[in-house]
Amino acid sequence: MTPHDRLALALADDLAKVNETLHSYMQSDAAPRIRQVSAHLIDAGGKRLRPMLTVAAARLCGYDGPHHIHLAATVEFIHTATLLHDDVVDDSKQRRGRPTANLLWDNMSSVLVGDYLFSRAFQLMTITGSMPILAALADASATIAEGEVLQLSTARDLSATPETYIRIARGKTAALFSAATRVGAMLAEPGDAIVQAMHDYGDALGIAFQIADDLLDYTGTDAIGKNRGDDLREGKLTLPVIWALDKADAAERAFWTRTIGKGDVQDGDFDAALAIMDKRGSLLATADEARRWAGLAKAALQALPPQPLRETLEELADYVVARLS
Repeated sequence: MTPHDRLALALADDLAKVNETLHSYMQSDAAPRIRQVSAHLIDAGGKRLRPMLTVAAARLCGYDGPHHIHLAATVEFIHTATLLHDDVVDDSKQRRGRPTANLLWDNMSSVLVGDYLFSRAFQLMTITGSMPILAALADASATIAEGEVLQLSTARDLSATPETYIRIARGKTAALFSAATRVGAMLAEPGDAIVQAMHDYGDALGIAFQIADDLLDYTGTDAIGKNRGDDLREGKLTLPVIWALDKADAAERAFWTRTIGKGDVQDGDFDAALAIMDKRGSLLATADEARRWAGLAKAALQALPPQPLRETLEELADYVVARLS
C-alpha cells in the first residue's frame, strides 16, 4: 500500500465528507452545465492530494472541529478551477487519461465553470470566520495566477534560469500545497512555528511534485495520464531543458532554438531532445533536485511530535519522487 493510500485510509471519514461537500457546492439549478463540466474533472479519479493535505495537517496539529472539511473542499475547487483554465491556455486534449473539458464542451464553458468554482471556493473558505485563513488562501490564489502568467511570459525564452523555473513551480503548484497544509494547521492554532513548519512542508512537497511531473513529461509512460512531450511542443522551459541548455554546444543550442525557441518541432525531435538531455546529465540532475526538495519537506516535519500521521506524510514526500526511479 502506498503512503497516499494509507493516508486516504486513515482519513477516509473526513475525505468522504469533503467529497459530499464538493458535490453539494458544484450543483447549479440555473446552469446544469456547471455540474456536468465540474463532475467530468472532479470525478475523473484524481488523487485528491491537496484536500488530503489540509485534512492531514488539521488532524496532525490536533484540530477537532468541522472547518477542515470546508477548507479541504476549498483547495480542491481552486485546484480544479486552475486545471480547467490551464487546459484552455495550453489547448490540452487529455487530462487524467480522459478528454479535457474544453475538448468535450468548449473553451468558454471551461473558463466560465472555472470562474464559478473559484467563487464557490471563496464562499466555502468564509465559513471558518477566520480572516488569517481567508488571507492565506487569497494570497495563494494570487500566487497561482502569477505563476501561470510568469510561465506564459517565459515560454520559448532560452535565457530562463533555474531560479525562474522554481518561481514558476512555486506559483503553479507549491503555492496551493503550502496553503493547504498551512490553513489546516491554522485551524488548530498550534503556534506560529508549527504553522510555518506545515507551510514549509507543503511548499517543498509541491516543488518536488512539480519537478517530478515535468521530468515525467520526458521520461514517463502513457500511464502518466497526459501526452508525453507536451512541454517541448508548447515551448516550456522546464528544469531538464534549462540544465541541458546550460551545457549545450553550438549544434545543441541550435536544436533548442529551433524547437523550444521557435516552436518548430518535427518528427524525431522528442527522441533527439531526450538524447541531448541524457548526454548532458540533465535528466539525472533533475531527478536529484526533485529528491532534494522531498528531503526538505521531510525535514520540515521534524518540528512536530512523532506520530503515525507525521510518518505517513514523510513517506508521502518520498512517494512523489519514487515514480522517477
